[in-house]
Amino acid sequence: MAKQTFTTGQVLTAAQMTSLQQTAMGGGPATAKTASYVLVAADAGTTVAMNAAGSTTITVNTGLFAAGDTVFIQNLGAGACTVTAGTATVATAGSLILPQNDAGILYFTATGAAIFYDYIQVGAASPLTTKGDLYTYSTSDARLAVGANGTTLVADSAEATGLKWATASSGGMTLLSTTTLSGASTTISSIDQTYKDLKIVGKNIYGSGTGQFQLEFNGDTGNNYANSNVNGNGTTVSTTQEESAPYFVLGYHGSNNTFSKTTNFDITIPRYSETEYHPFNSDLTGYPTSLSVWIYYTSRLRWNNTAAITQLKFMTSSGTFSAGTIFIYGVK
Repeated sequence: MAKQTFTTGQVLTAAQMTSLQQTAMGGGPATAKTASYVLVAADAGTTVAMNAAGSTTITVNTGLFAAGDTVFIQNLGAGACTVTAGTATVATAGSLILPQNDAGILYFTATGAAIFYDYIQVGAASPLTTKGDLYTYSTSDARLAVGANGTTLVADSAEATGLKWATASSGGMTLLSTTTLSGASTTISSIDQTYKDLKIVGKNIYGSGTGQFQLEFNGDTGNNYANSNVNGNGTTVSTTQEESAPYFVLGYHGSNNTFSKTTNFDITIPRYSETEYHPFNSDLTGYPTSLSVWIYYTSRLRWNNTAAITQLKFMTSSGTFSAGTIFIYGVK
């Protein structure tokens, strides 16, 4: 029942009393709307029910309602219904957008100002649709679609939600290549130069023959490699130092014994793409058959050449590689 003005002594019918009771309890017959609608004064104390497949609006203007008036609004349709301030102002702590089966009360605090009490706060319906989506906020709840593999979430005030997915500018590690060792030497060329550091990991390396496990940069066969090694087998420790060698000595095949079990190493080269001298560290473990113990080599190495590192060559001083894999990572 719409808002009424009664006179002294007026007698209300049973139907009028029933309608008043339903309105007071937030019910009563609803005025059905199937398209966007502008509220009128007669809507005070009634229910406006939107039922449309597409998006609609209910517009609120000033000068139509008095302080204390209410309009109950519900959305039955599949399309979202938005309570919109026309010439009046409409405030809310929830959402002005009603998804299907949501509702709320428009309560007027003055002729030109109202508060909308959303029954299901912030629309309640999740905007998420896809695995990995994030629930965020712009002017209302919003979906931030999952980013591409390897990207990270960063703050960006220029974005509607204040967030975006982006390629890591630092700290990220990307696998650049995977290479199987074979023969007496294996060369890896055209190394990506867009990263800050280069990480080289060798796994499960073994082969025939005895001698050294060596590394060469950029095809440089001059005496531009300096080695300083600490090696041991868990019982004894020794050090070696060599300047101006034609390659790096990463380790020995078990102090010049055949390495029939696997060898593993880990190298990180800082600023490999810069034109400067390149000092770095190397850690290697291996198992020589004749010693029957695991041995290790920790090395401090320096390439006395200021060229950017674009090529790696792994060599044995004798024999050949039987197996082994080299993983190269770019580090942001």
